[in-house]
Amino acid sequence: MVSSADASASAAAPARPAGMPRLVIAAPASGHGKTTIATGLIAAFAARGRRVAPFKVGPDYIDPGYHALAAGRPGRNLDPFLVGEERVRDLFGHGSAGADLAIVEGVMGLYDGAAGRGRFASTAHVAQLIDAPVLLVVDAAAQGRSIAALAHGFRSFDPRVRLAGVILNRIGSDRHRQILDEALEEIGLPVLGALRRSDAAAVPARHLGLVPVAERAPEAVAVVRALAELTASALDLDRIERIAAGAPALPVRDWTPQSAMDELAASSPTPRRELVVAVAAGPAFTFSYAEHAELLAAGGARVAPFDPLHDEKLPDGTAALVIGGGFPEVYAPALSANEPLREQVRALAERGGVIAAECAGLLYLASSLDDAPMCGVLDVHARMTDRLTLGYREAVAPHDSVLCEAGARVSGHEFHRTRVEPGSGAQPAWLWQGARDGFVQGGVHASYLHTHWAGQPGVVRRLLEAAACAA
Repeated sequence: MVSSADASASAAAPARPAGMPRLVIAAPASGHGKTTIATGLIAAFAARGRRVAPFKVGPDYIDPGYHALAAGRPGRNLDPFLVGEERVRDLFGHGSAGADLAIVEGVMGLYDGAAGRGRFASTAHVAQLIDAPVLLVVDAAAQGRSIAALAHGFRSFDPRVRLAGVILNRIGSDRHRQILDEALEEIGLPVLGALRRSDAAAVPARHLGLVPVAERAPEAVAVVRALAELTASALDLDRIERIAAGAPALPVRDWTPQSAMDELAASSPTPRRELVVAVAAGPAFTFSYAEHAELLAAGGARVAPFDPLHDEKLPDGTAALVIGGGFPEVYAPALSANEPLREQVRALAERGGVIAAECAGLLYLASSLDDAPMCGVLDVHARMTDRLTLGYREAVAPHDSVLCEAGARVSGHEFHRTRVEPGSGAQPAWLWQGARDGFVQGGVHASYLHTHWAGQPGVVRRLLEAAACAA
């Protein structure tokens, strides 16, 4: 949900036609191989010399990491729930600038949207917003002629979706492929290729999905290379590229992080000097949207990444600290062992420095995580559980903070298997449906809620202004 002030940040920007070749990779449900096919296509076209702009529908952080590795440019998210419908086109235009082809990986099943909101925020919804043809990836391991009924149902369910072809995954034999081809030919849907199992292309997973690229860089490079070779040999890349090129012109505004921040600066004071904003990175903190660093830089900050696993001090001159999501529970012993950095983070908070933390960042600021000492900024203790907490949230800020004023409404996403046991001395960061989440304490804002700042760039402006005042 985007405030009117934030939405106006690019409202005056002129529309421009974008004839960007583009396509969306969808599936009947999760587990059919969208990430395999999307990453393989991105890598295969990049190997052909195409400049591919990769995108992911929804809030997921991990798949875009593989997309980025395949494309050699940032993987970005398109999520109307987090940023609003209009900003989806803005982000698509921004992320595809300078590219020859855009490939968008869907989320879950083609028509699965936000709970209770119908098709809203679904792959179908985003495909309509960017007016892109859709390729349906189907796990055909147990499919025969009935695949035609499945594909026909997905094609006819919503006439606004242009289903342009099918990609078969996990076929068993040449004869199996022939049966599937003949069935889909009956309904006039082309088969654009078929993949069999490939151990070389397997991507390991754990409790929250795939293992992020940053945690297995050498192996991830090999996986992406294998996917490129597999895809190039098994799919009709020429025909797929022609389908993408057939996408109509798409009016998008000339939105950039700089234009968004410039609009806000016109009605808001600027920081007195360049501010250093330290951003947690490395294997333990891999969850961040590309636009966050871009917005901070556009607001005048010098973004300074650092690795809490190895760096024993914050970047010189740190005025604000941003700690996003990731897997600190996997690295709790190593994070705990880096006591010099933990002490610096605690000292920054004690002197009124600005700290914005989401999910993993909240755990890192806690007193302990699974009994391993953390930074001790917040009087809370965190533990892993067997329960997955997952879903979109529409939240309200009950108190003023370094991110927003009391009463501000935001849309976010929650995704974790931990819980915190609150101590004392902090107010909640967010409220939704009677639930309390996170903590506001001095210049610290920490919660489980993931937000996308491109949908609310005023958050970035407020963070920088608070950092300038505290410096």
